[in-house]
Amino acid sequence: MLASWGVEVEAVNVEANPKSLEELRRVGVSTVPAVVRGERAVQGWNPRALAELLGLPYAPAERLSHEELFERLERILAAAGRAIRQVPVDKLELKSPDRDRPVRQLGYHIFRLAAAFPDGVEQDRFPYEWLVEPAPLDLSDGEAIARYGEGVRSRLRDWFSRADPGVYARTVTTYYGPQSVHELLERTSWHAAQHLRQLYAFLETMGIQPDQPLGADDFKGLPLPEALW
Repeated sequence: MLASWGVEVEAVNVEANPKSLEELRRVGVSTVPAVVRGERAVQGWNPRALAELLGLPYAPAERLSHEELFERLERILAAAGRAIRQVPVDKLELKSPDRDRPVRQLGYHIFRLAAAFPDGVEQDRFPYEWLVEPAPLDLSDGEAIARYGEGVRSRLRDWFSRADPGVYARTVTTYYGPQSVHELLERTSWHAAQHLRQLYAFLETMGIQPDQPLGADDFKGLPLPEALW
């Protein structure tokens, strides 16, 4: 995205350069991805905050309603369940090029971040630790991860069926700053979609055609990063 704005960026691999983590902590950032400019930083994928950091105008696209976001999230999680079931057991420990995260952990992460949404709203907090929890040992194959995902989807459907419309205007304290419930739902939806795209990429490298894959129309309206990794 920054390249499309004409902004030059110096990319730093924190795993290869541990000292860079010290610099991030110095400016108040505990996790990556992050963009640092001088003594200020933006953590995570936050186009509005990035534009403010760089002094650039930002006109966000019209946001999807919470009903539309839930429908997208449900569709994305169902697709993630189909995809993770396709991963052979002997391929579950393949790792992504962006970080030390195997396919098994990626599949679990998609559903864990979705489960974190109602937790965050109910507890008025959204710590980063929720998003880096390791997959339980008993989720040892794609089928088990998909079944866990079905439980998450069931809980989400129940939460949305009971949620008062006014809840979406409330503010939740997240690890990257205060967010409205609607903003958190939007972030949850595109976050899951981004990782679903990565899961599809893994399947393709294995020579496996994703089962009923989602396409551009399914992701339309979600502020996804351009880059896959």
